[in-house]
Amino acid sequence: MANAITGSTQLSASPTAYSGTNVQLSSAIQTIWSKEILFQAMPILRFEQFAVKKTELGVQPGLTINFMRYNNLGAASQLTEGVRMETHSLSAAQYSITVHEHGYAVAVSEMLLNASFDDIMASASRLLGRNMALYLDVSARDTLLLATSVLYGYTPSNSATGQWGQYNPGTVAASRNDLDGAVLMSPALVKDAVETLATKNVPRLGDTYVAFVDPHQSRDLRDWPEWIEVSKYAAPGNFMLGEIGRINDVVFIETTQINQLSVNYGGGSNAGIVHQAIFLGDNAFGHAISLPVELRDGGVLDFGREHALAWYSIWGWGLITDQSVVIAETN
Repeated sequence: MANAITGSTQLSASPTAYSGTNVQLSSAIQTIWSKEILFQAMPILRFEQFAVKKTELGVQPGLTINFMRYNNLGAASQLTEGVRMETHSLSAAQYSITVHEHGYAVAVSEMLLNASFDDIMASASRLLGRNMALYLDVSARDTLLLATSVLYGYTPSNSATGQWGQYNPGTVAASRNDLDGAVLMSPALVKDAVETLATKNVPRLGDTYVAFVDPHQSRDLRDWPEWIEVSKYAAPGNFMLGEIGRINDVVFIETTQINQLSVNYGGGSNAGIVHQAIFLGDNAFGHAISLPVELRDGGVLDFGREHALAWYSIWGWGLITDQSVVIAETN
């Protein structure tokens, strides 16, 4: 009886009892589960949908994939009849992204598969899909945060009540040390970001720029009369993943993957949280994919008593156009 209780305790505390690999899966099963991983990942992905993607069957020596970044053409001029048009050369720069292996594995025992009332492998594929999506999206976000252009939010004109003046955007923070807990996301900050991108002649993504915001930041924006809910301008299904609304020709994507920093504002010991929203235009960052994500099994181990699954892929991220990204920091 004691041994049975001990065995049950070990199974619940460590249902795999293995740290290794798996029985062989057929190619058909691998294809099905790989599609399931991608299906489970789609609702979570936010940043990745705006990357410039390049898929290669092979890579250059040194595990790099090259992207082309063309320079703008010069100014056109009036033509003169009878005079041949002067031709100009195209100029471009190559941008290389190095790819790396990425993956995550889980393992279960044969006993668990036979004793469980749940479809363990289906649950494992769902969990692996979510794991891959979160990892992929955070990697994309961290790539965008390499940009050098940073703006700071505004404090309401009446900070005591948190109210904004009708025509007064408030006081803009001069640095991260000024983000004292009352510096909020507002249309004034959105206009500053648009001004920064437009001044640099950054092309839009379609008709708008795109901004990624934390739920706390989107809550601040919803208080403004300029805010337009996505349901008021987009037909069902005709919007981007995570799109919630727009202000001043900027479409907002809400995500909990916005980076949060713990800072001591005012140069003292007052701790605060800073959210790093990201505004971007076209051709901002690249996703080089040498091997798309797929499900892998670990082969046969311990006479088939162990089963393991993993998602595996080879990819890389890179910031292509620094001018196309603006980081906006608020509380």
